[in-house]
Amino acid sequence: MASYNHDKMRDESPSDDAMADTHMGLGRYLATRLPTLKPPMAKAPNPFRLLAMLNLQQWLFFLVAFIAWSWDAFDFFTVSLTVSQLSKQFDKTTAQITWGITLVLMFRSVGAIIFGIAADRFGRKWPFIVNNVLFIILELGTGFCNTYSQFLACRALFGIAMGGLYGNAAATALEDCPEQARGIVSGMLQQGYAFGYLLATVFARGLVDTTPHGWRPLFWFGACPPVLIIVFRLCLPETKSYTERAAVRKANGNVAGTFIAEGKVALKKHWLLLTYLVLLMAGFNFMSHGSQDLYPQMLENQFNFSKNAVTVTQVVANLGAMTGGTVVGYSSQIFGRRFSIIVMSVVGGLLLYPYGFVSNKRIIAAAFFEQFCVQGAWGVIPIHLMELSPGSFRTFVVGTSYQLGNLVSSASSTIESTIGERFPLPPKGKTKRYQYGKVIAIFMACVYVYVIILTFFGPEKRGRRFGVAHDSDMADAAGREALTKVTRRGEETRDSSDAEGVHAETKRLPARFSTASSKGKLKILAQLATTLPFPKLAA
Repeated sequence: MASYNHDKMRDESPSDDAMADTHMGLGRYLATRLPTLKPPMAKAPNPFRLLAMLNLQQWLFFLVAFIAWSWDAFDFFTVSLTVSQLSKQFDKTTAQITWGITLVLMFRSVGAIIFGIAADRFGRKWPFIVNNVLFIILELGTGFCNTYSQFLACRALFGIAMGGLYGNAAATALEDCPEQARGIVSGMLQQGYAFGYLLATVFARGLVDTTPHGWRPLFWFGACPPVLIIVFRLCLPETKSYTERAAVRKANGNVAGTFIAEGKVALKKHWLLLTYLVLLMAGFNFMSHGSQDLYPQMLENQFNFSKNAVTVTQVVANLGAMTGGTVVGYSSQIFGRRFSIIVMSVVGGLLLYPYGFVSNKRIIAAAFFEQFCVQGAWGVIPIHLMELSPGSFRTFVVGTSYQLGNLVSSASSTIESTIGERFPLPPKGKTKRYQYGKVIAIFMACVYVYVIILTFFGPEKRGRRFGVAHDSDMADAAGREALTKVTRRGEETRDSSDAEGVHAETKRLPARFSTASSKGKLKILAQLATTLPFPKLAA
């Protein structure tokens, strides 16, 4: 009980960001932006020790979320990596084919709303499974398209399915994660995106134009792994965090009514924050899609790279992305979320010239470090959004803000390819060539400035606790009595588990003590003194 009260008091103490005070005036809030940007320099254990904090179930939650998010990215990039083949198949320009990318981004927000609400109301498990069933059906459908209209229709529907996954994956991986390990786990989770891009690049090289079916085998193959992901998720339970919330709703006597009340409280108290998150995610999605979607086309069309050279460059870039996301995600636990994002945006901006203008193989180094910065900033995002989101609608807010940001940025590749056509280069045979590198550099410079400004003026709640006992919104919606009943039951369960653990340790003591050395016996006695529930003296 003492431990619980200490945690609760720590949660209710001032957070890293003064934005924790929701009644703060605008002038005072703006005055806190620069002081709160100062890195807290929090102590962070060795990253391997942090990862060792996760128990088996938490690791399994992370793995299923990471694999699903990786395959989400794989499915998305199947179009980006087959633009030339699709242009020939449907007799369309590059700009017209990139509408297949734009439609996916536009319709993902619909999926985020539908599946986000479903996951917050009914649990993380079944909406996650339905998502993956739809992946199988629609990825197969894309592979069998014979007309441009069929292709666009399939990609639009695919966008709805893809949109529901991100928020659910973030909640599944991070809700039950130990607080100190959140930064590094967030960075690792986000790199599922880069890992999926890497897999898509490799499999595109092996499956596209290597059979009489051209580009189609890549999409057919994309429909297979979700079967295994579904089986994996079926073997796992709901997260403890969601189970606690479901118990509070049930204790209140009206599950649906309580859920609706939670939504009203969240909108009333956090509408400005939700707007901010959408604008922030628009910038981040412009950052990723602006730097990646047209890059293979730039290497091939502008710099005349061979398919093998494009593949190698993309692989190295994604290795940089995975490294950056993990390192910066971990570092954000020490330096803060906002500070980490801003530093990566500044460094990424400085690297834009070599990223878009070096025309030989040395561009590989620029691609590695540019994607280190882009995905380094992104590595902070899953936990940053989770910490800022209202507890009862975590999946909905994380997923919807991300996907509405995708909607705003959905025309990234179309904008770049259309503007690029205004900067022609001498053609190579019948192939028209354009200065895509110049367009990407200018576009990304504007995006970095936008992200820096928005992050600087935004809030941060590093270290926020996710348990229902620390959620004032749930107390307002369900009532303090229902919340207290469930949290008290949870305390009793934890106390019982602790007592059983102490009892088991005590039973093993004689055998350990008899075989230990003198120094070992002292260590055992010291350990026992810290675990037994001795009464505390009043001050």
